[in-house]
Amino acid sequence: MKHLVAARPSHTDWATLIFSLCFLSIALGVASDSALSADTTTAAERGWRHLRENAYLPPDFDQQVFENLWRRWEEPLGSEARDANSEERRRLTFSHYGLMESPERPGTGLPLGYVDTGGGNRVMNCLACHAGKVAGRVVPGLPNSHFALQSLTEDVRLTKLTMLKKLGHLDLASLKLPLGTTHGTTNAVVFGVVLGNLRDKDMNIDRSRPEPPQMHHDMDAPPFWNFKKKRSLYADGFAPKNHRVLMQFMMLPKNDRETLISWEDDFKDIQAWIESLEAPKYPFKVDVELAEQGRVVFEKNCSRCHGTYGSDEKYEQVVVPLEEVGTDPVRLRALNREHREWIRDGWMSRYGKDEVDVEPSGYVAPPLDGIWASAPYFHNGSVPTLWHVLHSAERPVVWKRTEDGYDQKRVGLEVEEFKALPEAATSAYERRSHFDTTKSGKSAVGHTFPDILGEPDKQTLLEYLKTL
Repeated sequence: MKHLVAARPSHTDWATLIFSLCFLSIALGVASDSALSADTTTAAERGWRHLRENAYLPPDFDQQVFENLWRRWEEPLGSEARDANSEERRRLTFSHYGLMESPERPGTGLPLGYVDTGGGNRVMNCLACHAGKVAGRVVPGLPNSHFALQSLTEDVRLTKLTMLKKLGHLDLASLKLPLGTTHGTTNAVVFGVVLGNLRDKDMNIDRSRPEPPQMHHDMDAPPFWNFKKKRSLYADGFAPKNHRVLMQFMMLPKNDRETLISWEDDFKDIQAWIESLEAPKYPFKVDVELAEQGRVVFEKNCSRCHGTYGSDEKYEQVVVPLEEVGTDPVRLRALNREHREWIRDGWMSRYGKDEVDVEPSGYVAPPLDGIWASAPYFHNGSVPTLWHVLHSAERPVVWKRTEDGYDQKRVGLEVEEFKALPEAATSAYERRSHFDTTKSGKSAVGHTFPDILGEPDKQTLLEYLKTL
């Protein structure tokens, strides 16, 4: 009996045991919740979180720099910003540089496309170019046809110098490499060539490779929701559709081979998010009867290249030879064979397991899902509305868009048209606000296939395109 009494736990021991059991219960509960969360979070949801939270590049600027960018602006906008409160000045800054509001927290926080790495530092990611707005509505996956990357970078660099802050990778790179000559378009193809040239085929840093030829030109970002329909990537369809190709803009020398490889799972999730996107529906009135007539016109004249839609949906990704499509040739010629072969023979294509076309003959006729939302058109973004696509002789030489206006009649951007760049556009910012189709790589010629149609057929076709 004494032995049994002696073996009974003391009051302190009981308290310790109860605490331990409670802690174990909480820990198991947390583990269970974590496991449940891991089980119920889809790859697409993780991909969205990666884009919103993870930094894959060095910082572009900090919040202090961002809050002082307005000091670089010309009058009268500079005075308007000076006299504004912080909230209004933030809105002006977003508008000036084409930055998008977060759909979760509009009016507050970071621009969509930038990640906070702590200490107020801001890092750009894919959403800076691939989250835009149409008719004032922000849509993740929509090309950001407002983004003023060159103007933003120039103002960031000058603001940092004024504030005696260290320059970042874009500040320095843009001194030699043009980032874009028109707001809403970027020199993205050449970015990829330059960054790829710093690597061997296994992704090791290799600075011994000779500098590649650079044919600078602007590109219009494609809508992400068409990614799932494609079997290969880019305007000429040369690159494999895999998560590694999505990583090419992360290839700054700061990110060594091991770092890039460690991010593969993240970019598999990001690819899943891209493939989960659906095109937005046309938000305005559609003449259903007219659209049905347009469907007949479309399937007779356009479906061979652009596929069919609705219950009998089919898309085969046709590459139209350059001499047939006739659109601006610079993009096709800008990528040298050596770069294409580097992708074909190396890590990017899993050493040739994923097909690479090193001699593409033309441009891909893209899927037209959500075509109403993704103006401007053509691979270089040279045509502001679908009406202009259908009326090749009426395409403007120079045009300037409004910020949130939408042209329901012509289906696309609300624009002012000019016969030449206005003399009043003297500043670099104003020149970049105008799309000048006389510049190299920016021509609006070609794709004259609709010219065979009469005006009634063009009107019905325009109505049908709203429904895709």
